[in-house]
Amino acid sequence: MSDPYASRTAVHEQVTDGFGTVRVLPLDPEADAGTVHRWVSEDRAAFWGMTGLTERQVAEIYAHMDTLTTHHAYLVVRDGEPVALLQTYEPEADRVSECYDVRPGDIGVHLLIAPAGPGGARSGWTARLVTAITRYVLLGLDRRRVVVDPDVRNEKAVARFLKLGFTAGPVVVLPEIDLPDVYLPEKKAQLAFLDREILFPA
Repeated sequence: MSDPYASRTAVHEQVTDGFGTVRVLPLDPEADAGTVHRWVSEDRAAFWGMTGLTERQVAEIYAHMDTLTTHHAYLVVRDGEPVALLQTYEPEADRVSECYDVRPGDIGVHLLIAPAGPGGARSGWTARLVTAITRYVLLGLDRRRVVVDPDVRNEKAVARFLKLGFTAGPVVVLPEIDLPDVYLPEKKAQLAFLDREILFPA
């Protein structure tokens, strides 16, 4: 079967024996809106904060993000199949900076993994996918530390990050943002951090 994403330029590509080729593609707000909308509309993605939005609204949100220099969105594809939505951001340009001391080399990450396919979940699959993604974020972008801020109620995501080697930070309250182009409600979040040396020792 042909790869519908083959013509798109990846910012990162990694081949892992026994897992396949992972490519990180800059998100196309129009072309990828249908895929992202399906993912964020599921109950499992409630903490992503886009449940109930139309496909057009999702496209508009990511079209706005595409104008920013501090926040970026990517579609992660494995062997031609979309498997995750990755967002990166500069912590000092985000509300999270009001809740912890940002270090030089920090990068913020939001990660939404696609639902399991017909075969269901597979042991070690998520870990290998996240390793490929963090290789791009930490090595490709030359950053020292990843910060994540999942909703404290999203126990599954928190547990996943800790299992992958993240260290739990404080529980914080991210302030509400109400601007013409973006609205984010107040969020109680569990901060967690991953130093580059944990996954990629010098």
